Amino acid sequence: MRNILVIGAGRSASSLIQYLLTKSEQENLNITIGDLSLELAQKKVKNHTNARAIAFDIFNDIQRQEEIQRADIVVSMLPAHMHIDVAKDCLKFGKHMVTASYISPEMQELNDAAKAKGLIFMNEIGLDPGIDHMSAMKVLDEIRAKGGHVILFESFCGGLVAPESDTNLWNYKFTWNPRNVVLAGQGGAAKFIQEGTYKYIPYNKLFRRTEFLSVEGYGRFEAYANRDSLKYRSVYGLDDALTVYRGTIRRVGYSRAWDILVQLGMTDDSYTIENSENMTYREFTNSFLPYHPTDTVEIKLRHAQKIDQDDIIWDKLLELDLFNGEKKVELKNATPAQILEKILSEKWSLQPDDKDMIVMYHKFGYELHGEKHQIDATMVCIGDDQTYTAMAKTVGLPVAIATLKILNGEIKTPGVQLPITKEVYLPILKELEEYGVIFKEIDVPYLGYNPLNVSS
Repeated sequence: MRNILVIGAGRSASSLIQYLLTKSEQENLNITIGDLSLELAQKKVKNHTNARAIAFDIFNDIQRQEEIQRADIVVSMLPAHMHIDVAKDCLKFGKHMVTASYISPEMQELNDAAKAKGLIFMNEIGLDPGIDHMSAMKVLDEIRAKGGHVILFESFCGGLVAPESDTNLWNYKFTWNPRNVVLAGQGGAAKFIQEGTYKYIPYNKLFRRTEFLSVEGYGRFEAYANRDSLKYRSVYGLDDALTVYRGTIRRVGYSRAWDILVQLGMTDDSYTIENSENMTYREFTNSFLPYHPTDTVEIKLRHAQKIDQDDIIWDKLLELDLFNGEKKVELKNATPAQILEKILSEKWSLQPDDKDMIVMYHKFGYELHGEKHQIDATMVCIGDDQTYTAMAKTVGLPVAIATLKILNGEIKTPGVQLPITKEVYLPILKELEEYGVIFKEIDVPYLGYNPLNVSS
């Protein structure tokens, strides 16, 4: 038997574990699922004969090293900052490693040592990062193979609620870590390049500067800029491209309403609120508004943010229960962001029968034989249920497929890497199509950078 150790059995690991269990007989696999919660690991294993569930403490050096020594390859689905100890143990004991997280500076430092030992440390092989890299590089390589010169690259991705489960005015529900949604865009200005000019959007302006796009069969969307769209310019070979822009997708109207919460200060995570546990939602909202002897909280907020009473934004705010004078925050020494997360989780959590949806969109502009061309590539994936969500599929399946292909020697190049070579992306993208992760690529008239008219 060949041993695979999977560390972390959270939401994103569901489809990953299911894939490996399904392949275990055919591929002669024995899978160990380790999680801080033994109950969660057992739930994912489902008493499968080729798997075992264990309570796993990443900070227990003895246990961690014993389990890594037993494995032929290690999959870490831990939070990104916890990967490094696993990676160092994999290096020490000569084991391949796969993660869905961004390559940290500490991970990159292990590159030479991994190469020297012939080890593959595959990172950024989830959804975003992951499927975005692979699908983008496939088209970029094809353009270059026929002699084209890429002048524009735009890429958007979003975890959304499926149309049949879209039941609130925000057209949004949490499909991933709610905290990350609340803190999205913080930590520095968004930066990108547009028609050869560097552009910067500070956090307080981010949600009022959106792109618009349409996906056939699913309607119109908007996207706000990611914090650093230039991170992969050199990696993708786009150093001389005139436009490079990456963004996060939402339904049209979300960002303008979210901007109200930003301007109020509700997304701030830098300080705590006194007596927060006894505060009502209404008092929380009022704490960001000026004192007035007679005006209600509602009137003060509408005046402060210049919201008309018949504006849909007002209905969206009312839907969140921000003016409820009965409900208590019940969080001690909480930051505004933590309180907002609690309020939103009551309204935006997926219900048992809800389905989520992943939308990814790439736009490629290129010159060939003196003419400008454009390719639009779109992918929409709908989840099955609350366990096997579209997010779990698109994060976990690429990880699982890469793990098996490394184990089988189909991916051979050693070192700390992301999935941008044909050796990696071609077979993984092909297999993902069997699970409904399919990109539709079409040639369209070249539009250039036009944030008001992006369509596929």
